[in-house]
Amino acid sequence: MSALDSQMPTVQRAKVNGIEMAYYEAGPRQGVPVVLCHGFPELAFSWRHQITALAAAGRWVIAPDQRGYGLTSRPEAVTDYDLAHLTGDLVGLLDHLGVAKAIFCGHDWGGIIVWQMPLLHPDRVAGVIGLNTPFMARAPADPIAIMRSRFGEDMYIVHFQKPGEADAVLDADVAKAMGFFMRRPAPETPAASGGLSANFSGRPDETPPTSTFALIDMLKLYDPAVDPRPELLSAEEMAVFVESFRRTGFTGGINWYRNFTRNWAMSEGVDQQVRVPGLMVMAEKDAVLPPSAADGMEAYVADLEKALVRESGHWTQQEKPDDVNRIILDWLARRFPT
Repeated sequence: MSALDSQMPTVQRAKVNGIEMAYYEAGPRQGVPVVLCHGFPELAFSWRHQITALAAAGRWVIAPDQRGYGLTSRPEAVTDYDLAHLTGDLVGLLDHLGVAKAIFCGHDWGGIIVWQMPLLHPDRVAGVIGLNTPFMARAPADPIAIMRSRFGEDMYIVHFQKPGEADAVLDADVAKAMGFFMRRPAPETPAASGGLSANFSGRPDETPPTSTFALIDMLKLYDPAVDPRPELLSAEEMAVFVESFRRTGFTGGINWYRNFTRNWAMSEGVDQQVRVPGLMVMAEKDAVLPPSAADGMEAYVADLEKALVRESGHWTQQEKPDDVNRIILDWLARRFPT
């Protein structure tokens, strides 16, 4: 039996928003459900620890493989991966399940989606939980142009804009790519600062950030034999990710990034206030989304609580599942009692 079979509920499928979405569901069908939204390069499987804990606590929990990932459809058009489609998929899933409102919890890219849900579909959202990913208000200019100025052409999100290039590198050796991604922080790694929120405009008189996040260049040079970072997953758990991305490739997930400019243009005039209860769970050692990235969120999320998970890198719900589960269940018990 694979780790997917032994650690996840039985997969279900629904026709939503023009695609077929695979999702996993557990717990009693009562109360306000919690919808768990994964990031890149992840799957609903990334939430296995939270699905178990939430269901055991009597919570209705739902975790989809999102558009472009896992067992869910992978449309061809890049524009089919903008935030209108990604949030629309979640609305369609609620409709399929007969749910009026849900609490949306997102990690990494999933966090971007769930913070947009109360802006784009306010009548379907009861609350929002951001894991590592803070609410990010609409940028003053095209975010790709800002990132290009701040970090350069090799920064992974900027590089991802080039059709096919990063996809080919990742697809060429999926096991190597996933082994590179899915690691804990190296021993003695200090608390993170800066990250993608670093304030750098690219002017010649400014000191550039210490990291340009040139992910694809780092992957090309990567040698797991000399990687000081501890492994995160068991061999059986890693096999779930590797087998899935060998079958699907990475293009679906990368296409989410290829809509940054489109999403920014489409968001003009959208109210940037989150008017539902919010929980921001930060990871002390996430180099990409450090705790400082959540500074100032209170200006946009009036009803906000924050919590810090210590000694965790980027893959927080898998690195520190007990801490994440405790924080989420405590907040749910107080704000959405069963």
